[in-house]
Amino acid sequence: MRFAIAVGANQGQRAATIARAAELLVAEGDIAVVARSPLIETAAVGGPLGQGAFLNGAWIVATDLGPHQLLHRLQRIETALGRVRTVRDGPRTIDLDLVLAEAPLVVSSGVLTLPHPRLHQRAFVLEPLAAVAGAWWHPLLGRTVAELAREVSSHPSPPA
Repeated sequence: MRFAIAVGANQGQRAATIARAAELLVAEGDIAVVARSPLIETAAVGGPLGQGAFLNGAWIVATDLGPHQLLHRLQRIETALGRVRTVRDGPRTIDLDLVLAEAPLVVSSGVLTLPHPRLHQRAFVLEPLAAVAGAWWHPLLGRTVAELAREVSSHPSPPA
C-alpha cells in the first residue's frame, strides 16, 4: 500500500534532518520512499509565537506495513532525531505525519486518524503533497489533493 507522509522541521539543520529521517525510514527494508516533493519554506502555523520558519514537504511511501505500524515507525524516527513533545504545535527538529493513503482508507482510533483531520486546511501540507500525489482522492471529502490544494491556497490558513 502507498501512504502520504507530511514532513517538516523548524529547528537545527532542517534539510539535513529531513534527509536523515528518510534514511531511517527505509533502513529496515520494509518501506520505500517512492516520491519526494520539493521542500518549501513556510511560517509556523499555530503554537508559540516567535518560532522559526519550517521546511515542509511530502513523501509517498510504499510498504506492506499497516497504518498503525507505519505511524509507530514515524514516531520512533521523530524521537531518534530529537523531537520532544512539550507544547502543542511547538518548534520541532522533525515532524512526520501520516496524512493519507492512496487507497480509500479511513482510520479512526485513539492514536491515528486517517485521513489527517486537518489535511484539507493546511496549505503547507497540501501544496507539497499535490506535487507528488495530486490525483489522490480524499475519501471523506470526495475531492483530489490537487483540488484541495487549489482551494486552500486561495484562503488564509486557520490556526492549528
